[in-house]
Amino acid sequence: MIRKGYRLEGAGATDIGCQRSRNEDSFLLNPEAGLWLVADGMGGHAAGDVASRTITEAMAGLDPAPTPERQHAAFHARLDAAQDAILQHSRELGGVPVGATMAALLIHGLGFACIWAGDSRVYQLRDGVLRQVTTDHTEAEALVQAGTLSRAEADRWPRRGLVTRAVGIAPDRATEVVAGFLAPGDTFLLCSDGLTEHVTDPEIAQILAALPPESACTMLIEQTLARGALDNVTAVVVRCHLSD
Repeated sequence: MIRKGYRLEGAGATDIGCQRSRNEDSFLLNPEAGLWLVADGMGGHAAGDVASRTITEAMAGLDPAPTPERQHAAFHARLDAAQDAILQHSRELGGVPVGATMAALLIHGLGFACIWAGDSRVYQLRDGVLRQVTTDHTEAEALVQAGTLSRAEADRWPRRGLVTRAVGIAPDRATEVVAGFLAPGDTFLLCSDGLTEHVTDPEIAQILAALPPESACTMLIEQTLARGALDNVTAVVVRCHLSD
């Protein structure tokens, strides 16, 4: 896909992992609309796979937009519709919590936006430096931001997996947005927490720098599986090249 002087190369992969009986993760590559997305059905909640699939199916129909503003508005309209559908599914199940964390990358022209809810993440590798663009919506991260826990303490926090935002859990929109501008060679990783539970940031940086998107997805998932993959694992990698 070529966009205003850039060629975008993307790939995605998912695996059930080593411990789970079903895969509640899903992902979407919609380069025509400038959208890449990962959704993670919330573990322990009924029909998490339905929640994640509802999000990706809604976004599969996103069309190209003439402006970033129109692109973002259309994205949020579809996400709101997916949230309404998940809430309805919850009501049909008697009110049990049903939801999914979500991380999306939107690209329009020379700009990008990362939109997320929960602990699915977006990373950006630029000039060999890896940056976590998103901030986890978790109890542990909130305590780190408040200065109550150190980062090392948060990694051992008994409730570190408790998510404070997700799509479908409440009627209010739960997403956060960070925007920026592309540079040649930028590489983005979107992933579920099943990957970051087992693969460190330096390892992610090394793999993204060394491999093309499809091979990077494969290597990240293989490394997670080799370390026990306690959860489902999903990776989407998008790389920005200068077009010829």
